[in-house]
Amino acid sequence: MSRKVVLRDSVLTLTNNRIEGFLDRVVTRLGTSAKVDVPKRFLNRRVYVIVTKDVVKSDAD
Repeated sequence: MSRKVVLRDSVLTLTNNRIEGFLDRVVTRLGTSAKVDVPKRFLNRRVYVIVTKDVVKSDAD
């Protein structure tokens, strides 16, 4: 299994011959913390969360 994640000068390089896909989600409030919902089929999988600088307005704000 080869895995390579590099972030240099705001350029991301991510390579892995075993990547199954990408998800676009919004982080939501959970008590005094936060969470990202993902499908149950990804239980026990390694994931990387990439945080962008974009702010999404929610109905709760």
